[in-house]
Amino acid sequence: MSAVTSTRIVLASRPHGEPTADNFRTETVYLPALQDGQVLLRTVYLSLDPYMRGRMSAAESYAASVEVGDVMVGATVSQVVESRHPRIEPGAYVLAYSGWQSHAVVDGDAVRILDPDRAPLSTAVGVLGMPGFTAYSGLLKIGRPHPGETVVVAAASGPVGSAVGQIAKIHGARAVGIAGGPDKCAYVRDELGFDAAIDHRAPDFAEQLTAAVPGGIDVYFENVGGAVTAAVLPLLNLYARIPVCGLVAQYNAAAVPEGPDRLPGFMGLVLVKSLTVRGFIQSEFVREMYADFERDASRWIGEGRLKYREDVVDGLENAPTAFLGMLHGTNFGKLVVRVGPDDE
Repeated sequence: MSAVTSTRIVLASRPHGEPTADNFRTETVYLPALQDGQVLLRTVYLSLDPYMRGRMSAAESYAASVEVGDVMVGATVSQVVESRHPRIEPGAYVLAYSGWQSHAVVDGDAVRILDPDRAPLSTAVGVLGMPGFTAYSGLLKIGRPHPGETVVVAAASGPVGSAVGQIAKIHGARAVGIAGGPDKCAYVRDELGFDAAIDHRAPDFAEQLTAAVPGGIDVYFENVGGAVTAAVLPLLNLYARIPVCGLVAQYNAAAVPEGPDRLPGFMGLVLVKSLTVRGFIQSEFVREMYADFERDASRWIGEGRLKYREDVVDGLENAPTAFLGMLHGTNFGKLVVRVGPDDE
């Protein structure tokens, strides 16, 4: 293999509070020669997801932090340029975890071969990938919606929330979405078929939410935290279930919030309403549920029952700006960066 360079974006420094462009640095490096079992990848699509904010921190979490100077983590759809792996041919498209870089050398056993004729390649990091599976596994394993129950989900226009509401509808439940702004709410209601969509930026958000759930809330799929959760809690029914997927409103917090300690009140609510509150990481359900997810999600998309929207940004150099905007909700749909063409 001739010498190949990779343009990559690394963590230049750890953010204190809200990340800035200064926390990232772009580098160009030479890649090592392929060893047996390895493949050289060219990145086509890079997925940008909220969990990456946590990886920028040194705080203990469910996965290792990105070290300062290392490539930012992220799932990618990539094309194999060269291969020394017996089952992977050059030209194949694969799902990898090679991060924010144009090229990478990885272990061939760590990638999954994709069928570009099955669905658009970008869906492998969206509705047919980790976000879609997060919605599927968290809702069905923890939320367990029954026909006629009410499911509320925050960030409802995003890749996880949009799938949660649609899957809830498929299972016979009522779906109420919470999103930011009238355009996103209209999409959630009119395009995705939610029963109601509430704008969390509205001055009377809490009142609108109360009116949208006259029978209370049976499942709250937690993506956001903060003021949205505060409005949801009084509306929870006896035996309500809360899959905790993310807390994006709190990711940039650099100190304990001011004001009274609300934990005793929350724990009292858990007790008197017999709530089930369960945090989860989608990977814990892969062995048990991923095959079912691939079968069901592919069928639902084909039937028009599971719709999705993508927000595509061109150019690896624009990944930091797009990522920072995502933390403020500026994206509309699954955020992906088109790093290179998909037809070389």
